[in-house]
Amino acid sequence: MKPSIIRQIDVSTMLTSSSTRDEIRALVPRANLDVASALRDVQEIIDEVRAGGVAALIKIGERFDGIKARSLRVAQEDINQALAQLNPEVRTALEQSIERIRKVHREQVRPATRVDVIAGGTVEERWVPVDRVGLYVPGGRAVYPSSVMMNVIPAQIAGVSSLAIASPPQRDFGGLPHPTILATCALLGVDEVYAVGGAQAVAMFAYGIGCEAVDMVTGPGNVYVAAAKRALRGVIGIDSEAGPTEIIIMADESANPDFLAADLISQAEHDTIAAAVLVTTSQKLANQVVERLEIRVAKTKHGERIATALSGIQSAIVIVSDIEQGIQVLNAYAGEHVQIHTRNAENDALKVRNGGAIFIGPFAPVSLGDYSAGSNHVLPTGGCACHSSGLSVQTFLKGLHFVQYSEAALREVADAVITLANAEDLPAHGEAIAARLNGQLDG
Repeated sequence: MKPSIIRQIDVSTMLTSSSTRDEIRALVPRANLDVASALRDVQEIIDEVRAGGVAALIKIGERFDGIKARSLRVAQEDINQALAQLNPEVRTALEQSIERIRKVHREQVRPATRVDVIAGGTVEERWVPVDRVGLYVPGGRAVYPSSVMMNVIPAQIAGVSSLAIASPPQRDFGGLPHPTILATCALLGVDEVYAVGGAQAVAMFAYGIGCEAVDMVTGPGNVYVAAAKRALRGVIGIDSEAGPTEIIIMADESANPDFLAADLISQAEHDTIAAAVLVTTSQKLANQVVERLEIRVAKTKHGERIATALSGIQSAIVIVSDIEQGIQVLNAYAGEHVQIHTRNAENDALKVRNGGAIFIGPFAPVSLGDYSAGSNHVLPTGGCACHSSGLSVQTFLKGLHFVQYSEAALREVADAVITLANAEDLPAHGEAIAARLNGQLDG
């Protein structure tokens, strides 16, 4: 008998309301992304870049990308030419997406807040942008102008004054990044672009090899990019260690099986270790989705890659007893992309606490969010949605507290501060208060 394209797990009698997150995650494990092992190789690359400088960057790029970059920094002429030669339909689609993403992200800017703690004593919080950011845009199996938009736009709205992009040199384009990447940079007004990929790009940004060093690196990449971010965190700030993409869908018998199959396939298309999970209350729907998957995968361009992802341990159709149990699975899984296809989708979506982005109803597929919904598609993976958010304007802002107290306000709280300082055996802390109020140190 031919094996199913995707496994099914019936957890309807296995789970209870007290089942732990670990128990639920064990039923649908993610593919192994061994960042720790990659760290060893990545550290060698980082050391090579620090020791060898620009020459090492070019040499490493030639080794891994199979092409020698013309130069690290892409000439403005090449960026302009990429925009001039961009397919007009692609340009129109990009411009539409840019405007929608800007519209959503403009509303994320936080105003300053001022609290009058006491008469004469205030604390104000102001949001200040990071000075300089390096944005990574992957190459590999696909081209990602969408990642340019999703990283650049929130950084620009946050007020970041200096932006640089790194993307791998491409053999098909003479050692330049993909022309659609360059054209999107031009549309967004980014003129500092480097033909550098992988872990070496993160090292370049962190240590200022061939460019001015940055304060933060954001953007998705493969396991080596994730490992480089981990290795250099502290030297630079990072957004996250992005892992394989994942989709988890909650559906009842009212859902359209063709829509569900298409959505599972859309994310499985990214990578052989991408996760595609359907949680449903209906065995009939599950069987219908399997049938649609068989048909659609056979017809789609990247069918072999998709079939591998769907048949992997990280993908499954999970049968649950009811919507509440399904939501329990969703919250334990904490998926990057969460879709809700139920009769009461809007209300059920409000019960989701852990997810990178929540897509509600039959006409809000994940692929809409990947490009043109206006939301950001750089989202937490690997269960990190239980504690982290997706990329936003806030990623590029720092909250600074401005504290101002008058003498009278300081006197009002002085005894409490001195008492606490002595309780922590830090008497000099208290003496800094007393010096202002007494004019001299006691004793």
